[in-house]
Parts: sequence; C-alpha cells; structure tokens
Amino acid sequence: MSHEATEILKKALALTVAERAELAGSLIDSLDDADDEFVRIAWDEEIVRRMDDLDSGKVTPVSLDDARRRFSSAIE
Repeated sequence: MSHEATEILKKALALTVAERAELAGSLIDSLDDADDEFVRIAWDEEIVRRMDDLDSGKVTPVSLDDARRRFSSAIE
C-alpha cells in the first residue's frame, strides 16, 4: 500500500462506524462502475429461474432463524 493510501486509511479508521460504512460502500461501488449488459441479463435470468423454482415448489424457502441454525450446526 502506498504512503498516501496508508494515510487515507489512518484517517478513515478515525471516522465513526456509520461514516466508515458509508465510505466502504462508496469505495466498493466505485469498483463496479462498468455497466456490463451481459451480467445484468445473466442476473435477470437467474432471478427468474429462482422465482420459478419457488413458484413450482421445487425449492422451499426457510426462515432466517432456521437458516442460521443450519449454518451454525454445519460449521461446528
């Protein structure tokens, strides 16, 4: 990391949690400036596929609490 980046990081770490979160979000957003039409189309198709799976009963949604329990037991 360059000296300038290190100095910016030091200043950023002195911000409040909310300010750091907003800054982090802005930085992440800046990495994805390209509006890739193929990616957008692929995501649209994936969303439709997942909705169809739910509508047809092929997959069954679970509550957030149940998902957390399953995840916790899987990593123990």
